[in-house]
Amino acid sequence: MSTHDRITHAAATIRRQLPEGWSPDVGIILGSGLGALADEVEAVASVAYEEIPGFVRSSVEGHVGRLVLGTLEGAHVAVMQGRLHYYEGYDLHQVTFPVRVMRGLGAGILIVTNAAGGLNPNFRAGDLMLIEDHINLLGWGGHNPLIGPNDSRLGLRFPPMNPAYDPDLLELTEKVALECNVEVRRGVYIMVAGPHYETRAELRLLRQWGAD
Repeated sequence: MSTHDRITHAAATIRRQLPEGWSPDVGIILGSGLGALADEVEAVASVAYEEIPGFVRSSVEGHVGRLVLGTLEGAHVAVMQGRLHYYEGYDLHQVTFPVRVMRGLGAGILIVTNAAGGLNPNFRAGDLMLIEDHINLLGWGGHNPLIGPNDSRLGLRFPPMNPAYDPDLLELTEKVALECNVEVRRGVYIMVAGPHYETRAELRLLRQWGAD
């Protein structure tokens, strides 16, 4: 079965639990400490990952492992309550498959969240940072979810990554944060494999790479 067919099959399985004609506009991936946000959704359906063909189980503590679909602050959302991680032993095709399924359900915007260490000495624990660019070290090492046979139904063979994150959404987020008197920063996200933390030498190198 092709990737496109697997996405279609998974989306159809989820859609059978949704009201007729209902679809999400926004996909949200909740990282560590943010799983409770899914409980704020006025849900029309809640589906455990193991009930969705092609989804794998989240094994990290605090990651519930279910897809919650419904309304949040007036928006139709599909919320991943629990992320999937490369260091759990899954390949990147498995890790990113839920994103493709959310797109197959209709979501045109993706919001990703996580808890990460900060390399900028001006950052403090608990700061909120908007990702405005990233460095994908796994991709440099030959691990990329787009590797494999190309299917034009899934997008471009060579998708541009500049910008990787929507400037309008970043500006909107900053505007809303200012209205709510919440400080947000911008920065570069660096993806490493884990699950171990970095050595001092690695941290020195990463600080140089992530600096503007």
